[in-house]
Amino acid sequence: MSDDRLIVALDVANALQGLEIAEALGDAVGFYKIGLGMLTGGGLALANELKQEHGKRIFLDMKLFDISNTVENAVRGLAQFDLDFLTVHGDPHVVRAARQGAAGKDLKILAVTVLTSLDRADLDAAMMKPGDLTEIALERAARAFEAGADGVISSPQEAAAIRALPQADGRLIVTPGVRPEGAAHGDQKRIATPAGALAAGADHIVVGRPVYQADDPAAAARAILSGLPDR
Repeated sequence: MSDDRLIVALDVANALQGLEIAEALGDAVGFYKIGLGMLTGGGLALANELKQEHGKRIFLDMKLFDISNTVENAVRGLAQFDLDFLTVHGDPHVVRAARQGAAGKDLKILAVTVLTSLDRADLDAAMMKPGDLTEIALERAARAFEAGADGVISSPQEAAAIRALPQADGRLIVTPGVRPEGAAHGDQKRIATPAGALAAGADHIVVGRPVYQADDPAAAARAILSGLPDR
């Protein structure tokens, strides 16, 4: 069985491309992220196929944000697909609504703290509250946990501090912005290596382009897995 600490992001345009990558990875990977970019390209169909026909775990990365009633209804609809993780924005009203929508299902609600592609200058441009970015991520994580989130999405740089929160006991930390040593950073600004992210307290790491853009995706995934610390 593959090590499900590694989640491979299928950040491609459509389900056909995503399925090709999953087939190339074979047994090397057992957990996939399907995001908003593939939603209109058959993303939900691919999620269902990988889950039901190939036995893979699925992280649906939708980052939902809306009024409570809309979020609850959207999550209730998504929960019928028997997927594993779903992201929503970490605002408490959104988290509470998502938990209501997922009631009775095994779907884990993960709250986004601060996107890993953002830094303090980006928050200033968006007129977000002043202050240290790590402190803001910590506060958002604590409030999301208190609202019922099963876990949070955070950069590796905040993982250790979030893991130390009393509210984080028994909760998941999933870290995008993970890059193997020597890989291009792309649009990520707050990154770490796979082993570094897990050592900081993450339960799962998300890696996309360094795997699926490799000449041999399965070999790239196995190389990442071989460098992970023992459980």
